[in-house]
Amino acid sequence: MSTQITQPAQLKPSRPTPPPRKSKARARLLVFALIFLGLGALWFFVIQPRSGQKPQTPQFGRHAFMNSVMPVGTGVAEKGDIPITLEGLGTVTPLATVTVKTQLNGQLTQIFFTEGQLVKKGDFLAQIDPQIYQAQLEQYQGQLVRDQGLLDDARLDLARYKKLASQDSIAFQQVDTQEATVKQDEGNVLVDQAQIQTVKVDLAYCHIVSPVDGIVGIRQVDQGNYVQTSDANGIVVITQMQPMSVIFTVPEDKISKVVKRLRDGATLPVTAYDRTDTTAIASGTLSTTDNQVDTSTGTVKLRAMFPNDKDELFPQQFVNARLLVDTLKDAIVVPTAAIQLGAPGSYVYVVNSDSTVSVRVVKTGPSDGQRTAIVSGLESGETVVTDGVDRLFDGAKVQLPGKQPLNDTPSKPHQGLGRPNGSGSPREHHHNWNGNENGNGNPQRKRPPDSNQDH
Repeated sequence: MSTQITQPAQLKPSRPTPPPRKSKARARLLVFALIFLGLGALWFFVIQPRSGQKPQTPQFGRHAFMNSVMPVGTGVAEKGDIPITLEGLGTVTPLATVTVKTQLNGQLTQIFFTEGQLVKKGDFLAQIDPQIYQAQLEQYQGQLVRDQGLLDDARLDLARYKKLASQDSIAFQQVDTQEATVKQDEGNVLVDQAQIQTVKVDLAYCHIVSPVDGIVGIRQVDQGNYVQTSDANGIVVITQMQPMSVIFTVPEDKISKVVKRLRDGATLPVTAYDRTDTTAIASGTLSTTDNQVDTSTGTVKLRAMFPNDKDELFPQQFVNARLLVDTLKDAIVVPTAAIQLGAPGSYVYVVNSDSTVSVRVVKTGPSDGQRTAIVSGLESGETVVTDGVDRLFDGAKVQLPGKQPLNDTPSKPHQGLGRPNGSGSPREHHHNWNGNENGNGNPQRKRPPDSNQDH
């Protein structure tokens, strides 16, 4: 029987069906149409409205504010009094702080004070058990009576022996012995009297009273405890509150002015301010100065006295003390904000009649924080700029408070103090400027031309 093998027929792969060409062409046409619509909308709404406007050239740098009118705040130089003060950090220090301790050992039987109570000198505070000391007093008083009787008997015997000795009835040695006995008895009487006085003092110590006027602090020991003289904390602490003193420091180079004023008999006021140095707490007067300079800090300690009637000052409180040393009369004063520091030194911007400003170098004097005295360089009645000086220069136009703004007319900076080369504010030359030369004594280099300046 023959077997016939049949081979499988080979399958041919089918070709992929190509995508339709019409759908691709439509998609491309749709994308191009959207792009053209977007460009048309951009031209219609953005480019066309701006095509009729004339382009403006923006100004940058110094010309952006040189050609504009600066709004400023002003103040007037006027005559007034400027106090010359010294300030220093101080500590409120009471004149007396007493730790009340027991002066003998015993049980604390009674307490007669309340924490925080205001007490006077001699007020009753606490009681120590006096029984043992009372018993000792009675004992010593009994010994005194006994020794006093022995002394009286010895004196009578001495009188008899002297009479017998004058009659040559007894030896003189017996008289001398009796005289010594009398002296011994007299000594015993004195000892008894001293012991009685000591016990009386102990009894007084059992009755504890306040040694000073002040406020009672927190109680350190409770009633019923056995107190001893070796206790470190004592029973209570009393602090004198009225008057109160403040100890503060001033620099050593300023102390001569204070000493001179004190020797002239002047009363120097002192004002204590809080930690922030903004609120006045109490007013007092300078009492004394220390007798030496603290070499570690270069300062001298001063003590000021305050009545402290309302307990404004609290012990160990930190305050800022302000000492009025003298007063400068009829000085020309300006607001401190008007004083500027730059290459010329201290200067101000003076407002001219044509609403321009000029730089004026001034010499300053004492200041009270809000006002500063002008020693030279400024006259009374002149107007100075106090606010908005950051972009000012010599000759700049300004708008004064309460006036209508001026037209923005170009104003060129003047040569002179405003800028050594006529290029702006003195603030731009802080290091090497001395008028016409730099700090090394060489001619100052010329400023390169401004790239933004119109030619």
